[in-house]
Amino acid sequence: MNRKFILRSYIALSALVLGAPVTLHAQAVSIGGATPAGDSGADDAIIVTGSRIRRDPLDNSSPVITLDQSSLAQTGLTSVADVLQRLPSAAGGLNTKVNNSGNIGNPQDGGGVGAGTSEIDLRYLLAKRTLVMVDGLRYVPATAASGIPSTVDLNSIPESQIERIEVLQSGQSPLYGSDAIAGVVNIITKASQDGLRASAQYGKFRAGDGATQDYNVSYGVKGPTTSIVIGGTYVKQDKVSTADRSISQFPNPGQTSCTDPIGGCSSGAVNGRIVFNPGNPSLPAGGSITVRNAPLTSRGVYDPTLVGGSFRAFTTADRFNFSPFNYFLTPSERFGGFLSAKQELGSDINLRVKAVYNRRNSQNQAAFLPLFVGPDAGNGNLLDTVSIDATNPFNPFGITLSSGANGTPATYSFIGRRLVEAGQRTYTQHVDTWSTTGTLDGSFDVGAHKFYWDVNAVVGLNDARQTFTGNVNAANVARALGPVAACTGTCVPLNIFGGAGSITPAMLNYISFIERDTSYQRLYDYTANLSGDLFSLPAGNVGVALGYEHRLQKGGFTPDPIIQAGLGADIPAQAASGKFNTDEVYGEIRVPILKDVPFFRSLEADGAVRHSSYSTSGSSTTFTGTGLWKPIDDLLLRGSYAEGFRAPSIGELFGAQSRTDAPIDDPCTNVAGSRFRASATVRTNCIANGVPASGSYAEPLGGQIGTLTGGNNALTPETSKTWLFGGVYSPRWARESGFASQLSIEANYYDIKVSGAIAAINPQVTLSRCAELGDPAACGNVVRTASGIISRVVGLLQNIGEIRTRGIDLTVTYRTPETSAGIFGLTLNGNHLARYTESFPTADGVTTISYKGTTRGFPDQSYPKFKGNAVASWSLGDLGASFTGRYINHVAEADGSRLRNTFYGDVQIVLTPSFLDKKFDFTIGVINVFNRTPPACTSCTGPNYDPTTYDVPGQFGYLRVAYKM
Repeated sequence: MNRKFILRSYIALSALVLGAPVTLHAQAVSIGGATPAGDSGADDAIIVTGSRIRRDPLDNSSPVITLDQSSLAQTGLTSVADVLQRLPSAAGGLNTKVNNSGNIGNPQDGGGVGAGTSEIDLRYLLAKRTLVMVDGLRYVPATAASGIPSTVDLNSIPESQIERIEVLQSGQSPLYGSDAIAGVVNIITKASQDGLRASAQYGKFRAGDGATQDYNVSYGVKGPTTSIVIGGTYVKQDKVSTADRSISQFPNPGQTSCTDPIGGCSSGAVNGRIVFNPGNPSLPAGGSITVRNAPLTSRGVYDPTLVGGSFRAFTTADRFNFSPFNYFLTPSERFGGFLSAKQELGSDINLRVKAVYNRRNSQNQAAFLPLFVGPDAGNGNLLDTVSIDATNPFNPFGITLSSGANGTPATYSFIGRRLVEAGQRTYTQHVDTWSTTGTLDGSFDVGAHKFYWDVNAVVGLNDARQTFTGNVNAANVARALGPVAACTGTCVPLNIFGGAGSITPAMLNYISFIERDTSYQRLYDYTANLSGDLFSLPAGNVGVALGYEHRLQKGGFTPDPIIQAGLGADIPAQAASGKFNTDEVYGEIRVPILKDVPFFRSLEADGAVRHSSYSTSGSSTTFTGTGLWKPIDDLLLRGSYAEGFRAPSIGELFGAQSRTDAPIDDPCTNVAGSRFRASATVRTNCIANGVPASGSYAEPLGGQIGTLTGGNNALTPETSKTWLFGGVYSPRWARESGFASQLSIEANYYDIKVSGAIAAINPQVTLSRCAELGDPAACGNVVRTASGIISRVVGLLQNIGEIRTRGIDLTVTYRTPETSAGIFGLTLNGNHLARYTESFPTADGVTTISYKGTTRGFPDQSYPKFKGNAVASWSLGDLGASFTGRYINHVAEADGSRLRNTFYGDVQIVLTPSFLDKKFDFTIGVINVFNRTPPACTSCTGPNYDPTTYDVPGQFGYLRVAYKM
């Protein structure tokens, strides 16, 4: 049997095919990314992600998915992250469907949100536990001027540079170091190319929005000793607005107005909401009031009475529907280029230099700023202490509305006013990413054995600027609402009582400002590796690999000075910066035990160990062991145990405290259907936590509760243990009989336990434990104002406990021989989630929450028991077609509501004309051809659905032309 044929078949059958069958590029990829001399040995030994020892890919001890350029193109997607997030083993992750990253605040993990960034999250363990590498080397982490993330922005790597992507679906910290707990994504770039390759794609949704342009070009020159490849990428993605999709017209699915009992609309109303304290002698009947007819622009026409006056009672119909003012798909523009140059310096030594640049311009958007002032506003800054003086020319009540900050009794609770005059809030990012790599590699002989070596240097730079429009300066707001005698110079008295249109341009110019934030990340990584065969045993050669790595990372986040002073009306933030360095050594060994004996076609044992020393979190040693057994040629069985670790990131260690606005409910609110009314225990615990015993408290602001997050320099590394068992069956009889040119079944069972997981306790859990159990630790983290309103829920990062997940991956691949009707293929890929739990210590022991079959809600993440892809393909002559089906099993929300089973279908047709020498490909495709709408979700942060799991509603069609010289 032709060995090359078997080699290609094996890689294809073990790959997750999202489109046309995967093509193996049978070439070695060194740790440094260069292609060493002498790679095409008789045994086809190459470096495959999951091992640093050259081996026959037929005997790979790790489950690796390979996606080549044709597989990426077949999806019709313009983002590598979007392709990877379709893997059944992937949990989604941050992507351009996530709009909240710019306006909901800093995330629960404290690492900063990469607004406009796209990540990959394997095994639901969060993107920070999946290591992303380029040519086997680390890549500079993302940044977007909103924090210090620990993850890589996959959109910062130009698509024209990518040769293929290898996804290791198992933890391998002993080989690759920190972060490789859930798996490794290794992006292999083009080392050589002959001539020109170019493609252009244009697509849009059937609704007429979300137009996407994608252009890629690369050119390569190959000489006897020199290879040069240059290329560029340009991608532009237009917005999809929530106003243009039926699912997102109101804050909750199925809602038709703000008066619906489900609520959700904001108390920050267009015409304002004024809430007085009980017992205020000047309180107009009704307590909570709003403007009757806006705008009111002169104190002389104000009549503070309700009946026939300027004000009336505030009702739910006056609440603001913010939902149509967001993005379903965020607009972005990416362009960049790369250079790869390889030079043979001798028969056994090579130099490769790579340089990459990428610019991303992206934007997030939110509704008009809700300005809240007063003691129950919950800003956590100066706005909570604002008193509106009686001399303010627009104060119609004849008294000072006191916040109580000066020691006098508070006379009002809060005022909420939607600043429609300032326009919508926009968060615009400009991110520049640079990465340069230099690699020297070569080989030498020791007796009859060949050894390979490489040394590498990586320098990565990431700089981001974010501009935020629509914010206001709290100090200027306080001055403009205070005594008129103190409002001098540029100060203009502010009218927040007059409703929409009452704030003049002069008022707005005085209180508003353009917020400018910056952040940066730096990576300096130096590695050296040596691999080869030590000696021979009867079953084969004993292979080893050794290496050393020194890495320095720096990062910083600098909010606008007004924000650092605590004077912004939107999300607060503080400056943060930090750095760490690490020295690491590793070793790997492969020992063949038996070969070509009954029931042991082959048997081998592999092992690896790594010692890491961090300047911030001390030392750690991890190891892994693997057994590989082929009882017959057609069956490969493997099992492995791996320890892993993840050192705390810069953001987790040094990130300053900041607020996240969580869309969660307060169980202590006294409204119909609440736990406060239903349970005497809850009432007792809530009163003890600061809720008025009179039962007067009803959560007034609605929609979101501020939670305080932040770094912790006392964090210790996470550790993990991973068990993996699997097998591949590829029957020779199917090929020899003509039944199939390719047939295989691969299954892998995994069990991962993460200990000392770094996270903040979910704020909803904190609220529930305080209300239901009276847990002192939980109640101590719920801070309320005098009237019972939650000021903040404290949730700083800590090593909280344990994450446990296990499941089964399954891949079935079938491909027919060539027939008169063409070649047919079918690939089935699925993941069964058997367990996903999170445990954390509490006052009464340990609490464990199971998320299997549920959707978390905040932060968005669904955990379906099963996800699967199926690809049916056909080709005949110049024509090819494929249908991709994607299935997501139903999940349940916390209240028992069910997000239905979802099936997406994608179609693509490709024409490669022979009369054009097959140099051109013409492609037409439709994503979501059945026009499936994502299942509605009440608890999700996104616009009534989970953007990490489901597609933007609507059919998306595209056309592409590609040329290859």
